Amino acid sequence: MGLPKVSITLVCALWCLMVHSSVAQTSPQDFVDAHNAVRAADGVGPIVWDETVAKYARNYAKKIGPNCLMQHSGGPYGENLFRGGGDATAKEIVDYNASEKQYWNNKTKKCAAGEECGHYLQVVNPNSVQLGCARVKCNNDAWYWIVTCNYNPY
Repeated sequence: MGLPKVSITLVCALWCLMVHSSVAQTSPQDFVDAHNAVRAADGVGPIVWDETVAKYARNYAKKIGPNCLMQHSGGPYGENLFRGGGDATAKEIVDYNASEKQYWNNKTKKCAAGEECGHYLQVVNPNSVQLGCARVKCNNDAWYWIVTCNYNPY
């Protein structure tokens, strides 16, 4: 005796809903707002969404996302990559990159030895005034997603 078909369908529908709802719904404005909050805290002017830069980000994310590659494009734009769960919000992703601020010495313009500051510096780069980001699910891992944010000019 198994479960009636209706119950199996209901269980599947509920599971599918839970999986779908665990992916953070982010809009371009969410990424812009998250960047601008960090930039404003450092006295840097705002960044705006640019569809040309976003198209580049989407195309590159589609290329590296399926295999979950954390490899920079080497393209014409500045770039930050993030790999993490689908539940990460735009704010969490940008704050993760900006957390490198703790290693940056603004007086000497140097990063602490053995630490990374490049992601933070890209977020607050005053030359970058246009932004485009994209998120793609990795095929080789049910939990991971790749997010790329590109910045113009570099």
